[in-house]
Amino acid sequence: MLLQTRAPVASRVATRSERVAVPAPVLRASTVAVAPAVGATCTTQSLVACKRSSWRPSVVAQAATVEASRQYEAPGKGLSQVNVVYKFGGSSVRDAERMREVADIICSFPQYLPCVVLSAMGKTTNLLLECGDLALRTATDKIGDLSPLKIIRQLHLATCDELAIEPAVRAEVDHLINELQQLLIGISIMQDLTPRAKDSLVSFGERLSTRIFASYLRTKGVPARQHDAWDLGLTTTDDFTNADVIYEASLPAIAAALAPKPGQQAELPIVTGFLGRGQHTGAVTTLGRGGSDLTATVLGAALELPEVQVWKDVDGVLTSDPRIVPTTRPVTELTFEEATELAYFGAQVLHPQAMQPAIRSGKMNVRVKNSYNREAAGTIISAHRDLDCSLVTSIVLKSNVTLVDIISSRMMGQYGFLSTVFDAFRRHKISVDVVATSEVSVSLTLDPKKICGAPEDELHQLQSELSKIAGVSYRKGLAILSLICNVEKTSEILMRAFSVFQREDIKVLMMSQGASKTNISLVVDGARGVEAVKALHREFFDGPSVCSKTANGNGHSNN
Repeated sequence: MLLQTRAPVASRVATRSERVAVPAPVLRASTVAVAPAVGATCTTQSLVACKRSSWRPSVVAQAATVEASRQYEAPGKGLSQVNVVYKFGGSSVRDAERMREVADIICSFPQYLPCVVLSAMGKTTNLLLECGDLALRTATDKIGDLSPLKIIRQLHLATCDELAIEPAVRAEVDHLINELQQLLIGISIMQDLTPRAKDSLVSFGERLSTRIFASYLRTKGVPARQHDAWDLGLTTTDDFTNADVIYEASLPAIAAALAPKPGQQAELPIVTGFLGRGQHTGAVTTLGRGGSDLTATVLGAALELPEVQVWKDVDGVLTSDPRIVPTTRPVTELTFEEATELAYFGAQVLHPQAMQPAIRSGKMNVRVKNSYNREAAGTIISAHRDLDCSLVTSIVLKSNVTLVDIISSRMMGQYGFLSTVFDAFRRHKISVDVVATSEVSVSLTLDPKKICGAPEDELHQLQSELSKIAGVSYRKGLAILSLICNVEKTSEILMRAFSVFQREDIKVLMMSQGASKTNISLVVDGARGVEAVKALHREFFDGPSVCSKTANGNGHSNN
């Protein structure tokens, strides 16, 4: 993960406002009081673990006291059309306190009328998936006793009480949770959790969080309306659990749904992330884990906006994983290609597909911001940036990969070798990460976590099939080091990288330079992966830069 851990408010990153279509706003200080603790035995953090009979009167009383004095100034006064999309992840809306903070962030930028995309609260999606797995081995009359279901119920109803939301919405939340329980009973009866049922199951997280948050804004005087994304027209393929957006159907429908209504007051749209509606089945679909980022950029593209802001619990993209390299530093700018490569190779920046709507738009930027540190400039992601002073932008480590070597001298001079090889991978539904080829051989890496079915069985079947035309061997437990870099300077990058490997006695088993011109991938022994990342980070970010334009005037600057 190349995202900075939570930073103190005192930290600052210089903004590059001249690169941003929407000017960076002047931030006002938050005037929101922090909610007091609910008591010695039932704190705000531990509400979900408390018995409702023991804490609810206290919670409701304190919530009424705190919320009665809290009011926000609605953003976007004088505006009738949404002019920015904000997306907030699960940790940003994990409980009532964080929802209050998100509301304050939204109302801190009066020049914006935002469309707000929300993920499920905290770990709700994981809890929903756990409910589904448990329902397969739980009697129908015991479904209501499932521990994760109880946690979900308690979390959302406690949040309703703490935020003192509208009674009708609290009743709707209670109804949705009962509907969730009925779905789990159906899974228990059928003894089958199909991909379609799984998508319906996990949809409850976003459906609950958006209803609670929209109601909270209304109680504080901010006009807001909750929308399930499919009601706005977000249409997808029927590939349950990992559907693709059908842009031709979705973009015009969303634009029409969110267009200003003559004579009506402008309202903040509060939209479910992650969800869509299947084009042919009409069933609920999901865009894959992290798909709320994609929802946000689809909405931005539909509304032809200049910027989408993805608010996370981190300051932005870093030069490497801070859990590996404590001295990582923020990356102020990225291109869409760089961000896509980072996401593909495991950096939890944005959903891998989230850049596609921005690229299609041709005029929309994406900014990664920190909901815990709103004054940090974050990372701006755009179509182009000045790479003259750039060598290596970020270093990603992807562990536990398998290297497959396929060699066949019998195929020399014959066509169809690579076609036969990759057709076998297609039939076995095995995704390939990095590839290096010659006329008679191909080496490639696989992520075992992405293999459908049991990895060992699938690899054995693949090996048996390919052994008819080639020799096949595997090496497991390896690591990919991906240098997101300016490959116009490949010679210097490789010279310095291999000097590091020689000095540290680290063997490179395979190398590949992608056609994207932003990535050089190196495969090494998994046991040396962390060590290699640290050494490369010292070389490229503590060593001399290729840039002659220096800030310190001595002819050198850090990357």
